[in-house]
Amino acid sequence: MIQLVDIHKSFGKQKVLDGLNLTVEEGKTTVIIGRSGGGKSVLLKHIIGLIRPDRGQVLVDGEDITLLNDKDLNEVRKKFGMLFQEAALFDSMNVAENVAFPLREHTKMSNEEIMDIVRNRLNAVGLSDVEEKMPSELSGGMRKRVGLARALAMQPQIILFDEPTTGLDPVMTEAINQLIIETQRAFNLTCVVISHDIQSVFEIGHRVAMLYEGRIIEYGTPEEVRASRNPVMVQFLAGSIEGPIQIL
Repeated sequence: MIQLVDIHKSFGKQKVLDGLNLTVEEGKTTVIIGRSGGGKSVLLKHIIGLIRPDRGQVLVDGEDITLLNDKDLNEVRKKFGMLFQEAALFDSMNVAENVAFPLREHTKMSNEEIMDIVRNRLNAVGLSDVEEKMPSELSGGMRKRVGLARALAMQPQIILFDEPTTGLDPVMTEAINQLIIETQRAFNLTCVVISHDIQSVFEIGHRVAMLYEGRIIEYGTPEEVRASRNPVMVQFLAGSIEGPIQIL
């Protein structure tokens, strides 16, 4: 579904991605892990075309989106939904208006058709009778669910999750993990998740990719990654990712 080939990206003198290669399998959840400030969000923005690489290819369904003009790129982006770290709901809109927003912006559906989809997507993420509530009236977990309902509104093939469990307590983290698993299965989605939460990584991921110094240095199933003898991977799983990597 998605393939990144020899991606290079620098900002000034800072090299963030350095010949990165990654394949995201269709209908699977791929979790990207790595240290803070290591380029995970930059990688995610390349996938959706918000950033263009200095060199390399970003293939979505076999089409290199780095070569597209803005109009054609926007068409490709309709294949994507995105759940941001803080849900990124519009504070001035109620729940229904937030979920309806992409449908009103990008389709010519009637209000009745849009509201049917809004209710359907809210039910899909376990919410009902919240259409009239404002984001300020919702808990953090509920805001994440509304954000996911909005991401599902346009029936995307791919959903990108940027730290979906950040700021949540363990109970709500588990609830969001289960929601991601169930949503991926129900809609047969291709998912890319950025996460620091090791337990979540191994719970939701079909594949895990470790980003380090601008490259994917480890990729495999959760079982394969757990068994890795790569010293960077071993140290990351031991919980010392923020410090200097000791080559054992």
